[in-house]
Amino acid sequence: MADPIYTATATARGEGRNGEVTSSDGVIDESLAIPKEMGGPGGDKTNPEQLFAAGYSACFLSALQAVARQAKVSLPAATVTGDVSVYKQDPGFQLGVRLNVSLPGLAQDDADRLVEQAHQVCPYSNATRGNIEVTLRTTV
Repeated sequence: MADPIYTATATARGEGRNGEVTSSDGVIDESLAIPKEMGGPGGDKTNPEQLFAAGYSACFLSALQAVARQAKVSLPAATVTGDVSVYKQDPGFQLGVRLNVSLPGLAQDDADRLVEQAHQVCPYSNATRGNIEVTLRTTV
């Protein structure tokens, strides 16, 4: 691999999903809890799937804005909502992602084309491709 442009560093402490995660710069300092749906306490603490959904959604929206700029298309009201699901498999567990992309004001074909282009350049999409199922759902 080439030299990195940027490296984020985070450390997990405690009991993993029932612990804490902090970033090296102190911006992230979160307590974690296993969701009730997975047998944990849930409550007002985050979990790895929420953090992954937030990161993927933000990264995908940036990739979408970049490909739209190249196509000279303005996306002032674009949103990306990520759903990250945990599935039981034998052995262990598997993740699945659905990205719900809203591009109001565009024709459906144009929106679908931009979303597919963003999916080719987004670092999260490139990291997950072939590893977990990612479903793209585009609405206009």
